Amino acid sequence: MAATETQAALLSESDLRERIERWASMEHGSASPGEHAVAAMLADELRGYGLQPRVEEEQVHGGYWLPIGIPTALAALAGVIGGAFAAVAGLFSAAAVADDINCERHWFRKLFLPKRITHNVVADVGRADAERTLVFIAHHDAPHAGLVFHPELPRAWARKYPKLLEHAKTTPPTMWGSFFGPLGVSLATVFGFKKLRLFSALLSAGYAAAMADIGLRRVVDGANDNLSGVAASMSLAKALAADPPENTRVILLFPGSEEGFQEGMRAWFLRHRHELPRESTIFVNHETVGSPHLALLEGEGMLGITDYPEDLKDFIQRVADELGIFLWRELRTRNASDSLIPLRAGYKCALFASCDDLKAPTNYHWYTDTPENVRYGTVADMARLSLELARRLDS
Repeated sequence: MAATETQAALLSESDLRERIERWASMEHGSASPGEHAVAAMLADELRGYGLQPRVEEEQVHGGYWLPIGIPTALAALAGVIGGAFAAVAGLFSAAAVADDINCERHWFRKLFLPKRITHNVVADVGRADAERTLVFIAHHDAPHAGLVFHPELPRAWARKYPKLLEHAKTTPPTMWGSFFGPLGVSLATVFGFKKLRLFSALLSAGYAAAMADIGLRRVVDGANDNLSGVAASMSLAKALAADPPENTRVILLFPGSEEGFQEGMRAWFLRHRHELPRESTIFVNHETVGSPHLALLEGEGMLGITDYPEDLKDFIQRVADELGIFLWRELRTRNASDSLIPLRAGYKCALFASCDDLKAPTNYHWYTDTPENVRYGTVADMARLSLELARRLDS
Protein backbone atom coordinates (compact mmCIF):
# COMPACT_ATOMS: atom_id res chain seq x y z
CA MET A 1 0.00 0.00 0.00
CA ALA A 2 1.54 3.31 -1.10
CA ALA A 3 0.88 5.99 1.51
CA THR A 4 0.55 9.15 -0.59
CA GLU A 5 -1.58 7.72 -3.38
CA THR A 6 -3.82 5.82 -0.95
CA GLN A 7 -4.41 8.86 1.28
CA ALA A 8 -5.49 10.80 -1.80
CA ALA A 9 -8.26 8.24 -2.40
CA LEU A 10 -10.01 9.17 0.86
CA LEU A 11 -13.28 11.10 0.74
CA SER A 12 -13.05 14.88 1.03
CA GLU A 13 -14.83 16.74 3.82
CA SER A 14 -17.54 17.82 1.38
CA ASP A 15 -18.00 14.20 0.28
CA LEU A 16 -18.25 13.11 3.91
CA ARG A 17 -20.90 15.75 4.55
CA GLU A 18 -22.91 14.80 1.47
CA ARG A 19 -23.08 11.19 2.63
CA ILE A 20 -24.01 11.99 6.21
CA GLU A 21 -26.75 14.38 5.01
CA ARG A 22 -28.13 11.71 2.69
CA TRP A 23 -28.12 8.92 5.29
CA ALA A 24 -29.46 11.18 8.06
CA SER A 25 -32.43 12.24 5.92
CA MET A 26 -33.95 8.83 6.65
CA GLU A 27 -35.06 7.92 10.16
CA HIS A 28 -32.98 4.87 10.99
CA GLY A 29 -33.63 3.63 14.50
CA SER A 30 -32.46 0.20 15.59
CA ALA A 31 -33.98 -2.74 13.67
CA SER A 32 -36.35 -0.44 11.78
CA PRO A 33 -37.25 -0.21 8.08
CA GLY A 34 -35.11 2.94 7.97
CA GLU A 35 -32.13 1.06 9.38
CA HIS A 36 -32.64 -1.53 6.64
CA ALA A 37 -32.79 1.22 4.01
CA VAL A 38 -29.56 2.81 5.23
CA ALA A 39 -27.91 -0.63 5.25
CA ALA A 40 -28.93 -1.05 1.60
CA MET A 41 -27.47 2.37 0.76
CA LEU A 42 -24.18 1.43 2.41
CA ALA A 43 -24.05 -1.86 0.52
CA ASP A 44 -24.72 -0.06 -2.78
CA GLU A 45 -21.87 2.38 -2.14
CA LEU A 46 -19.48 -0.43 -1.26
CA ARG A 47 -20.42 -2.18 -4.51
CA GLY A 48 -19.63 1.05 -6.32
CA TYR A 49 -16.08 0.79 -4.96
CA GLY A 50 -15.78 -2.68 -6.47
CA LEU A 51 -16.33 -4.59 -3.21
CA GLN A 52 -18.78 -7.42 -2.61
CA PRO A 53 -20.73 -6.53 0.53
CA ARG A 54 -23.09 -8.84 2.38
CA VAL A 55 -26.14 -7.75 4.33
CA GLU A 56 -26.67 -10.22 7.15
CA GLU A 57 -30.01 -10.32 8.92
CA GLU A 58 -30.15 -11.01 12.65
CA GLN A 59 -33.08 -11.32 15.03
CA VAL A 60 -32.95 -8.78 17.85
CA HIS A 61 -35.28 -6.85 20.12
CA GLY A 62 -34.12 -3.44 18.88
CA GLY A 63 -34.07 -1.26 22.00
CA TYR A 64 -33.06 -1.07 25.65
CA TRP A 65 -35.89 0.88 27.28
CA LEU A 66 -38.10 -2.20 27.71
CA PRO A 67 -35.31 -4.60 28.83
CA ILE A 68 -34.34 -2.03 31.49
CA GLY A 69 -37.69 -0.35 32.04
CA ILE A 70 -39.77 -3.45 32.74
CA PRO A 71 -37.45 -4.96 35.41
CA THR A 72 -36.98 -1.60 37.14
CA ALA A 73 -40.75 -0.98 37.11
CA LEU A 74 -41.30 -4.47 38.54
CA ALA A 75 -38.75 -3.77 41.28
CA ALA A 76 -40.42 -0.44 42.08
CA LEU A 77 -43.80 -2.13 42.45
CA ALA A 78 -42.31 -4.96 44.49
CA GLY A 79 -40.60 -2.50 46.80
CA VAL A 80 -43.92 -0.88 47.63
CA ILE A 81 -45.68 -4.21 48.20
CA GLY A 82 -42.87 -5.75 50.25
CA GLY A 83 -42.74 -9.32 51.56
CA ALA A 84 -41.42 -12.37 49.76
CA PHE A 85 -42.57 -10.95 46.44
CA ALA A 86 -40.22 -7.97 46.87
CA ALA A 87 -37.27 -10.19 47.73
CA VAL A 88 -37.76 -12.44 44.70
CA ALA A 89 -38.85 -9.77 42.20
CA GLY A 90 -36.02 -7.44 43.19
CA LEU A 91 -33.41 -10.14 42.73
CA PHE A 92 -34.94 -11.23 39.41
CA SER A 93 -34.96 -7.64 38.16
CA ALA A 94 -31.38 -6.98 39.26
CA ALA A 95 -30.21 -10.13 37.46
CA ALA A 96 -32.06 -9.15 34.28
CA VAL A 97 -30.63 -5.63 34.27
CA ALA A 98 -27.07 -6.74 35.08
CA ASP A 99 -27.08 -9.23 32.23
CA ASP A 100 -28.44 -6.66 29.79
CA ILE A 101 -26.19 -3.70 30.56
CA ASN A 102 -23.16 -6.00 30.62
CA CYS A 103 -24.06 -7.17 27.08
CA GLU A 104 -24.06 -10.78 28.22
CA ARG A 105 -26.76 -13.24 27.10
CA HIS A 106 -29.68 -10.77 26.89
CA TRP A 107 -31.84 -13.55 28.34
CA PHE A 108 -34.68 -11.29 29.53
CA ARG A 109 -35.32 -9.77 26.12
CA LYS A 110 -34.93 -13.15 24.42
CA LEU A 111 -37.49 -14.80 26.71
CA PHE A 112 -40.07 -12.07 27.13
CA LEU A 113 -39.84 -9.34 24.49
CA PRO A 114 -40.84 -9.09 20.81
CA LYS A 115 -38.23 -9.45 18.09
CA ARG A 116 -37.38 -7.51 14.94
CA ILE A 117 -34.71 -7.83 12.25
CA THR A 118 -31.50 -5.83 12.24
CA HIS A 119 -29.09 -5.63 9.31
CA ASN A 120 -25.30 -5.91 9.52
CA VAL A 121 -23.39 -4.77 6.44
CA VAL A 122 -20.04 -6.50 5.89
CA ALA A 123 -17.39 -6.13 3.19
CA ASP A 124 -13.91 -7.68 2.90
CA VAL A 125 -10.79 -6.16 1.36
CA GLY A 126 -7.61 -8.15 0.83
CA ARG A 127 -6.87 -11.86 0.82
CA ALA A 128 -9.22 -14.09 2.79
CA ASP A 129 -6.23 -16.22 3.84
CA ALA A 130 -4.06 -13.29 4.96
CA GLU A 131 -1.90 -13.75 8.04
CA ARG A 132 -3.76 -11.09 10.03
CA THR A 133 -7.25 -9.60 10.16
CA LEU A 134 -8.22 -6.01 10.89
CA VAL A 135 -11.90 -5.31 11.60
CA PHE A 136 -13.19 -1.74 11.41
CA ILE A 137 -16.56 -1.27 13.14
CA ALA A 138 -19.08 1.56 12.69
CA HIS A 139 -22.70 0.99 13.65
CA HIS A 140 -25.29 2.59 11.39
CA ASP A 141 -28.44 2.82 13.55
CA ALA A 142 -29.52 5.99 15.37
CA PRO A 143 -30.68 6.44 18.99
CA HIS A 144 -33.84 7.78 20.59
CA ALA A 145 -33.60 11.07 22.46
CA GLY A 146 -34.41 11.34 26.17
CA LEU A 147 -34.41 13.97 28.90
CA VAL A 148 -31.45 12.22 30.52
CA PHE A 149 -29.43 13.06 27.39
CA HIS A 150 -30.05 16.81 27.50
CA PRO A 151 -26.77 18.43 26.36
CA GLU A 152 -26.55 20.65 29.43
CA LEU A 153 -26.47 17.79 31.94
CA PRO A 154 -22.80 16.88 31.35
CA ARG A 155 -21.80 20.51 30.70
CA ALA A 156 -23.43 22.81 33.28
CA TRP A 157 -21.39 21.45 36.20
CA ALA A 158 -18.24 21.29 34.05
CA ARG A 159 -18.42 25.01 33.25
CA LYS A 160 -19.17 25.89 36.87
CA TYR A 161 -16.43 23.70 38.38
CA PRO A 162 -13.46 23.76 35.97
CA LYS A 163 -11.10 22.27 38.57
CA LEU A 164 -13.38 19.27 38.95
CA LEU A 165 -13.55 18.92 35.17
CA GLU A 166 -9.75 18.99 35.00
CA HIS A 167 -9.56 15.87 37.17
CA ALA A 168 -12.61 14.11 35.69
CA LYS A 169 -11.47 11.27 33.47
CA THR A 170 -14.37 8.81 33.74
CA THR A 171 -18.02 9.47 32.93
CA PRO A 172 -20.58 9.10 35.75
CA PRO A 173 -22.07 5.64 36.39
CA THR A 174 -25.45 6.53 34.90
CA MET A 175 -26.74 2.95 34.72
CA TRP A 176 -25.69 1.76 38.18
CA GLY A 177 -28.99 2.71 39.73
CA SER A 178 -30.89 0.46 37.33
CA PHE A 179 -29.06 -2.48 38.93
CA PHE A 180 -28.61 -1.33 42.54
CA GLY A 181 -32.21 -0.12 42.81
CA PRO A 182 -33.74 -3.58 42.25
CA LEU A 183 -30.94 -5.25 44.20
CA GLY A 184 -31.60 -2.88 47.10
CA VAL A 185 -35.29 -3.79 47.07
CA SER A 186 -34.41 -7.46 47.42
CA LEU A 187 -31.68 -7.13 50.05
CA ALA A 188 -33.54 -4.54 52.12
CA THR A 189 -36.57 -6.84 52.22
CA VAL A 190 -34.50 -9.84 53.31
CA PHE A 191 -32.76 -7.92 56.11
CA GLY A 192 -35.80 -5.91 57.17
CA PHE A 193 -34.70 -2.38 56.25
CA LYS A 194 -38.00 -0.76 55.29
CA LYS A 195 -36.62 2.73 54.53
CA LEU A 196 -33.91 1.28 52.31
CA ARG A 197 -36.52 -0.85 50.53
CA LEU A 198 -38.69 2.18 49.83
CA PHE A 199 -35.72 4.28 48.72
CA SER A 200 -34.61 1.48 46.36
CA ALA A 201 -38.16 1.27 45.03
CA LEU A 202 -38.11 5.00 44.34
CA LEU A 203 -34.74 4.73 42.59
CA SER A 204 -36.04 1.88 40.45
CA ALA A 205 -39.15 3.90 39.59
CA GLY A 206 -36.94 6.77 38.45
CA TYR A 207 -35.12 4.51 36.02
CA ALA A 208 -38.39 3.05 34.76
CA ALA A 209 -39.69 6.57 34.11
CA ALA A 210 -36.48 7.52 32.28
CA MET A 211 -36.74 4.42 30.09
CA ALA A 212 -40.39 5.21 29.30
CA ASP A 213 -39.38 8.74 28.29
CA ILE A 214 -36.67 7.43 25.96
CA GLY A 215 -38.95 4.84 24.38
CA LEU A 216 -41.67 7.42 23.69
CA ARG A 217 -39.36 9.96 22.06
CA ARG A 218 -38.47 9.98 18.38
CA VAL A 219 -35.26 8.77 16.82
CA VAL A 220 -32.71 11.56 16.27
CA ASP A 221 -30.83 12.11 13.02
CA GLY A 222 -27.76 10.37 14.42
CA ALA A 223 -25.29 12.42 12.38
CA ASN A 224 -22.54 12.28 15.00
CA ASP A 225 -23.75 9.06 16.65
CA ASN A 226 -22.93 7.33 14.49
CA LEU A 227 -23.08 8.37 10.85
CA SER A 228 -19.78 10.16 11.46
CA GLY A 229 -18.20 6.77 12.19
CA VAL A 230 -19.93 5.24 9.17
CA ALA A 231 -18.60 8.01 6.93
CA ALA A 232 -15.05 7.53 8.24
CA SER A 233 -15.28 3.79 7.55
CA MET A 234 -16.75 4.41 4.11
CA SER A 235 -13.87 6.76 3.29
CA LEU A 236 -11.50 4.03 4.42
CA ALA A 237 -13.34 1.49 2.25
CA LYS A 238 -12.90 3.69 -0.83
CA ALA A 239 -9.15 4.04 -0.27
CA LEU A 240 -8.58 0.35 0.52
CA ALA A 241 -10.61 -0.76 -2.49
CA ALA A 242 -8.36 1.37 -4.69
CA ASP A 243 -5.20 -0.10 -3.13
CA PRO A 244 -5.94 -3.36 -1.27
CA PRO A 245 -3.60 -4.55 1.50
CA GLU A 246 -1.21 -7.36 0.61
CA ASN A 247 -0.85 -9.16 3.94
CA THR A 248 -4.01 -8.20 5.82
CA ARG A 249 -7.66 -9.12 5.52
CA VAL A 250 -9.64 -5.97 6.31
CA ILE A 251 -13.27 -6.42 7.32
CA LEU A 252 -15.47 -3.33 7.10
CA LEU A 253 -18.34 -4.02 9.49
CA PHE A 254 -21.40 -1.79 9.84
CA PRO A 255 -23.57 -3.38 12.55
CA GLY A 256 -27.18 -2.50 13.21
CA SER A 257 -28.94 -2.23 16.57
CA GLU A 258 -25.95 -0.95 18.52
CA GLU A 259 -28.32 1.42 20.25
CA GLY A 260 -30.18 -1.68 21.49
CA PHE A 261 -27.06 -2.49 23.56
CA GLN A 262 -24.80 -3.97 20.88
CA GLU A 263 -27.32 -6.50 19.56
CA GLY A 264 -26.15 -6.45 15.95
CA MET A 265 -22.47 -6.67 16.86
CA ARG A 266 -23.08 -9.44 19.36
CA ALA A 267 -24.97 -11.50 16.77
CA TRP A 268 -22.26 -10.94 14.14
CA PHE A 269 -19.50 -11.84 16.59
CA LEU A 270 -21.19 -15.06 17.70
CA ARG A 271 -21.72 -16.01 14.07
CA HIS A 272 -18.16 -15.29 12.88
CA ARG A 273 -15.78 -15.48 15.84
CA HIS A 274 -14.60 -18.97 14.79
CA GLU A 275 -13.12 -17.32 11.68
CA LEU A 276 -11.10 -14.81 13.72
CA PRO A 277 -8.06 -16.11 15.61
CA ARG A 278 -7.40 -14.02 18.72
CA GLU A 279 -3.66 -13.85 18.13
CA SER A 280 -3.97 -12.30 14.66
CA THR A 281 -7.17 -10.22 14.76
CA ILE A 282 -7.56 -6.57 15.77
CA PHE A 283 -10.82 -4.60 16.08
CA VAL A 284 -10.98 -0.82 15.63
CA ASN A 285 -14.25 0.93 16.46
CA HIS A 286 -15.34 4.26 14.94
CA GLU A 287 -17.94 5.48 17.47
CA THR A 288 -19.24 9.07 17.37
CA VAL A 289 -16.20 10.73 15.78
CA GLY A 290 -17.73 14.05 14.70
CA SER A 291 -17.06 16.25 17.76
CA PRO A 292 -14.21 18.82 17.81
CA HIS A 293 -11.55 16.49 19.27
CA LEU A 294 -10.81 12.90 18.30
CA ALA A 295 -10.43 10.68 21.37
CA LEU A 296 -8.82 7.30 21.92
CA LEU A 297 -10.66 5.89 24.93
CA GLU A 298 -8.81 3.99 27.64
CA GLY A 299 -11.69 1.70 28.61
CA GLU A 300 -15.45 1.30 28.86
CA GLY A 301 -18.25 -0.66 30.50
CA MET A 302 -21.53 0.08 32.31
CA LEU A 303 -21.17 -1.93 35.52
CA GLY A 304 -17.43 -2.48 35.38
CA ILE A 305 -14.86 -0.86 33.10
CA THR A 306 -12.63 -3.03 30.91
CA ASP A 307 -9.50 -1.28 29.66
CA TYR A 308 -8.30 -1.50 26.08
CA PRO A 309 -4.79 -2.98 25.59
CA GLU A 310 -1.99 -0.53 26.27
CA ASP A 311 0.35 -1.72 23.52
CA LEU A 312 -2.26 -1.11 20.81
CA LYS A 313 -3.13 2.31 22.23
CA ASP A 314 0.56 3.23 22.32
CA PHE A 315 1.01 2.14 18.70
CA ILE A 316 -2.01 4.20 17.62
CA GLN A 317 -0.73 7.22 19.54
CA ARG A 318 2.64 7.05 17.77
CA VAL A 319 0.98 6.89 14.36
CA ALA A 320 -1.35 9.79 15.22
CA ASP A 321 1.61 11.88 16.40
CA GLU A 322 3.43 11.27 13.13
CA LEU A 323 0.35 12.36 11.18
CA GLY A 324 -0.13 15.45 13.35
CA ILE A 325 -3.54 14.25 14.58
CA PHE A 326 -4.37 15.16 18.19
CA LEU A 327 -5.92 12.37 20.28
CA TRP A 328 -7.61 13.15 23.59
CA ARG A 329 -6.43 10.50 26.04
CA GLU A 330 -7.02 9.29 29.62
CA LEU A 331 -10.81 9.18 29.19
CA ARG A 332 -12.97 6.22 30.17
CA THR A 333 -16.70 5.85 29.67
CA ARG A 334 -19.24 3.98 31.75
CA ASN A 335 -21.24 3.30 28.61
CA ALA A 336 -20.76 0.43 26.17
CA SER A 337 -19.98 0.25 22.46
CA ASP A 338 -19.67 -2.53 19.88
CA SER A 339 -15.96 -3.11 20.48
CA LEU A 340 -16.64 -4.13 24.07
CA ILE A 341 -17.94 -7.49 22.78
CA PRO A 342 -14.63 -8.70 21.26
CA LEU A 343 -12.59 -6.90 23.93
CA ARG A 344 -14.14 -8.99 26.70
CA ALA A 345 -13.63 -12.10 24.57
CA GLY A 346 -9.88 -11.52 24.65
CA TYR A 347 -9.25 -9.72 21.35
CA LYS A 348 -7.07 -6.67 20.86
CA CYS A 349 -9.36 -3.72 20.27
CA ALA A 350 -9.31 0.06 20.10
CA LEU A 351 -12.18 2.50 20.55
CA PHE A 352 -12.23 5.91 18.91
CA ALA A 353 -14.76 8.52 19.97
CA SER A 354 -14.74 12.32 20.12
CA CYS A 355 -15.46 15.14 22.55
CA ASP A 356 -15.57 18.90 23.01
CA ASP A 357 -13.50 20.97 25.43
CA LEU A 358 -15.77 19.80 28.26
CA LYS A 359 -14.89 16.15 27.59
CA ALA A 360 -18.37 15.27 26.31
CA PRO A 361 -19.51 14.14 22.84
CA THR A 362 -21.47 16.87 21.09
CA ASN A 363 -25.25 16.56 20.65
CA TYR A 364 -25.22 13.04 22.10
CA HIS A 365 -28.64 11.35 21.72
CA TRP A 366 -30.28 14.74 21.26
CA TYR A 367 -32.34 16.46 18.58
CA THR A 368 -29.39 18.66 17.62
CA ASP A 369 -27.40 15.64 16.37
CA THR A 370 -27.80 16.85 12.80
CA PRO A 371 -25.38 16.98 9.84
CA GLU A 372 -24.71 20.73 10.17
CA ASN A 373 -23.37 20.16 13.71
CA VAL A 374 -20.76 17.57 12.76
CA ARG A 375 -17.07 18.56 12.68
CA TYR A 376 -16.07 17.08 9.34
CA GLY A 377 -12.38 17.74 9.88
CA THR A 378 -12.48 15.30 12.81
CA VAL A 379 -14.24 12.68 10.67
CA ALA A 380 -11.61 13.15 7.94
CA ASP A 381 -8.83 12.75 10.52
CA MET A 382 -10.45 9.52 11.71
CA ALA A 383 -10.39 8.14 8.16
CA ARG A 384 -6.83 9.31 7.58
CA LEU A 385 -5.56 7.78 10.81
CA SER A 386 -7.40 4.49 10.20
CA LEU A 387 -5.94 4.21 6.73
CA GLU A 388 -2.43 4.76 8.06
CA LEU A 389 -3.03 2.16 10.78
CA ALA A 390 -4.09 -0.34 8.13
CA ARG A 391 -1.05 0.49 6.02
CA ARG A 392 1.38 0.15 8.95
CA LEU A 393 -0.10 -3.15 10.11
CA ASP A 394 0.01 -4.47 6.55
CA SER A 395 3.67 -3.65 6.09
